[in-house]
Amino acid sequence: MKISWTPTAIKTYFKVLDYLEEAWTKNEVQNFADEVEKVLNQIAENPGMFEASRKKKNIRKAYITRHNTLYYRIKPIKKELELLTFWDNRQNPEKLMY
Repeated sequence: MKISWTPTAIKTYFKVLDYLEEAWTKNEVQNFADEVEKVLNQIAENPGMFEASRKKKNIRKAYITRHNTLYYRIKPIKKELELLTFWDNRQNPEKLMY
C-alpha cells in the first residue's frame, strides 16, 4: 500500500527527532528513525496488524517506542495508508482525537 504523510505527521515526527537530538545521542535518533521505518514496512504489508482506535473508524495505532505511538488511517478504496500523527504517550490522552 502507498503511504502518505499528513502535515501533522511530518511536524510531530520531526518534533520527536528534535527532542531526541537535544536530550539524547545520535544513536537514539537513529534508533527511533529505524523503528519508524520498520513499523512503516510492517503496516504497508499488513495494514490491519495494529490495534484499532476506539474513537474513530479506520484509524489504527502502532507503538513505535514506549513513549511514542503512530496513528494512521487505512483508506481501502485508494489502497493508501495515511499517517496522522506521532503521539507522545506521556501526554494527556484526553487531548488525542483518535
